[in-house]
Amino acid sequence: MRTYLLSLLFLTFLCTCGLAQITAQTSNSEADRPLTYYLPDLSYDPAITTPEEYLGWQVGDWHVSHDLQQGYMRLLASQSDRMTLEQIGRTYEDRSLLNLIVTSPKNGSRLEEMRDMHEKWNLKDGGMTSGDLSKVPAVLYQGFSIHGNEPSGGNAAVMVAYYLAAAPYAELAKLLDNNIILFDPCYNPDGFNRFASWANSHKNKVMTSDGNDREYNEAYPRGRTNHYWFDLNRDWLPVQHPESRARIKQFHEWQPNVLTDHHEMGKDATFFFMPGEPTRIHPMTPKVNQELTAKIGKFHAAALDEIGSLYYSGEGYDDFYYGKGSTYPDINGCVGILFEQASSRGHLQETDNGLMSFAFTIRNQVATALSTHKAFANLRDDLLTYQREFNHNGVSTGGYVVADDGDAGRARELMQLIERHDVTIKKKEAGTQVQYWVEETPFTTAVFEPILEFEDSLFYDVSTFVLPMAFNLPYERVAKLPGDNWTDFDGAATMATPRIAMASYAYLLGPDDYYSPKAIYQLLDAGVNVKVSDKPFTIKGKTFAPGTAMVPVENNQAVAPTELNDLINEVSANTGLVFTPIATGSPEQGLMLGSRSAYQTLRKPEIALIVEGGASSLEVADAWHLLDQRFGIPITKLPQDRVARADLSRYNTIIMVDGNYRDIGGSGTKAIQDWMGSGNVLITLKNAGRWAADNGLSKLKVRSRKDADEGDEARRPYSRASRDRGGKVLGGSIYQAEGDLTHPLMFGMQRREIPMFKRGNTMFEMPENLYASPLVYRENSLLSGYSPRGLETQLTNSAAIIVSGSRGGRTISFADNPNFRAFWYGSNRLFMNAIIFGDTVSRAAVE
Repeated sequence: MRTYLLSLLFLTFLCTCGLAQITAQTSNSEADRPLTYYLPDLSYDPAITTPEEYLGWQVGDWHVSHDLQQGYMRLLASQSDRMTLEQIGRTYEDRSLLNLIVTSPKNGSRLEEMRDMHEKWNLKDGGMTSGDLSKVPAVLYQGFSIHGNEPSGGNAAVMVAYYLAAAPYAELAKLLDNNIILFDPCYNPDGFNRFASWANSHKNKVMTSDGNDREYNEAYPRGRTNHYWFDLNRDWLPVQHPESRARIKQFHEWQPNVLTDHHEMGKDATFFFMPGEPTRIHPMTPKVNQELTAKIGKFHAAALDEIGSLYYSGEGYDDFYYGKGSTYPDINGCVGILFEQASSRGHLQETDNGLMSFAFTIRNQVATALSTHKAFANLRDDLLTYQREFNHNGVSTGGYVVADDGDAGRARELMQLIERHDVTIKKKEAGTQVQYWVEETPFTTAVFEPILEFEDSLFYDVSTFVLPMAFNLPYERVAKLPGDNWTDFDGAATMATPRIAMASYAYLLGPDDYYSPKAIYQLLDAGVNVKVSDKPFTIKGKTFAPGTAMVPVENNQAVAPTELNDLINEVSANTGLVFTPIATGSPEQGLMLGSRSAYQTLRKPEIALIVEGGASSLEVADAWHLLDQRFGIPITKLPQDRVARADLSRYNTIIMVDGNYRDIGGSGTKAIQDWMGSGNVLITLKNAGRWAADNGLSKLKVRSRKDADEGDEARRPYSRASRDRGGKVLGGSIYQAEGDLTHPLMFGMQRREIPMFKRGNTMFEMPENLYASPLVYRENSLLSGYSPRGLETQLTNSAAIIVSGSRGGRTISFADNPNFRAFWYGSNRLFMNAIIFGDTVSRAAVE
């Protein structure tokens, strides 16, 4: 009998556990989740279509694709008199970037008037006083899922939009009567749609919570990023992508008081909301900003308490890098709020906190989106007052003068970047150069001034972002606009180039402009014979630097002289560069243009970029975007596991970014070794250089990173372990390198001193060949940012670039990523030179 009872109890226990598991696994069914699972129990307008009616299933059953989300936003805008739909841009994949502008019905017809009033409130000479506060509209910008595989935000947006459209107006009157919501349902449509397809196509009918299931393990490059695999939540400052440019334009047109950014984090966490780590706030962020952030946080805590969700705040995340969505607002008089929800990464996950369903993650995001409404409505006067004071106190007569350094293309790109942030810029001719004056504001101060002192040694992202250094342009701060003859800079102005006259002998293109490699490629792609000079010369009274491209007329017999002239003019119009036609091959100074020792024929780059496996998708993104979007050079994204069976003879250039290359395998490695030969160039970044050296493709030696001596301490407190370890990480700082301007990789550079962005601890020993290191780090190289103790000393006299050879080919190894986040234009040029001129490096300089 006792055995029977024990057996019965055991069976009951199993059944109970099984039922609990089934209940947890099937809690995503629409029967279990009425509308009120997500939203308050109110009398919603029956004329407004619910998400379930539109989708045919309840939010959380599946992942909403971007087309469905977009369609629903359009439907709500057509049904609700509280909403105005605005398309603010399009993605690379041509998806619409939509905003719903939400306010009271009576305000819907006076949006421009309200925007104008809000703008004048923030202007020192706007004609408004503090007594006008009650009539000034406050603006809330709510945005979701900038990381495509953090989908709970974008799925919550569907529910929140429905709430704003259908909830009884009495519930929303305080929020909407004299305020405006810019509702951005999806910051990253391309990545969001990519991940939705993955999660939905791998969903089981009987759901598994096992993290080993394919549903929870995306294929490379995963859905976090945009079309070009860029992390858009690092692009608020660089604004190199259409999603960011549209969003930043909208931000500055409306000047929101609060901006929210809904994310996800690891599955075993809970829910985070700002404020973040108090010692990791950028010093330019006002104290009042953090006080308001804390006040807003109390509303989030109350909302999560109400539904029993675990949460935390005040730790883990920081407010330092102004290129993130929750931090960029802080340097613009707005309060940025980050939300981080533990991710189900699919539909159901086992976690340290129990089973977590996709629906549960959405529910928390909805709850904090609605608590944001409450906080915003209650604190609107404080928020408006803070923004007004921030803008009024930020007015200055000072600014920064930036010289174009003889490179009009690079300088123009920097000014266009800054102009996108609603900054006033002026320009004037100064001898042979152009100068730009950039107004001094809190934003420009933050992105122009180096920073070397920090309260904390831990950083969630980079520790510095000095824009003129990124573009390698000289600049200085001035107390006021110097001199006369300044005109307004217009970044949208087209580049007009004069008609290039017919040349009887050759056309010359100097190397100074950032876009000269683009012009050279277009000529090579058209089948034109192009040569490059590695020595300076003077002709027609004009001195041409090493790296000057020469297009001979008679040596291009496949192209008639008139056709060649038309092509030269077409390339000139495409790039904004001016060619010099000449009638002689005999310069006044320098070797004759037919000299074999001074001029080498260029080959058209045929490029394979190795991807997948352990190759960093973010650094692949940098190279792919640079070549495809900026320079118009086609590439083949070659997966590691295809290298062995691919016909590598199609390519004369192979690029390997940072990462590991185990998936290439022995046969793939041999294929690259066999491919190396005359005219072929292997370009490696960071740890890919170690792979090349280990496989006999490079002569570089990696310098080991040594931790700084802790002194006489025999031990450290356990509580310091994590922080001490984090303090040894180089998250991203700027160091100065010294270049050899006679080297082909330095063509177009004006000064030996070149700011390089360094992330991670990769360092190369100086090579035995005295000519093989065209870029070197010297003593006291730190320009800006946090440098782990001892690293700057260890970096001294290490090679930033090493050029070596194998079987007549060239291996060019960068210790750092010269293309960082698409905005490090200064070192971009070195990378492009490696592609265009790499095979011209003398054998004497590599053996």
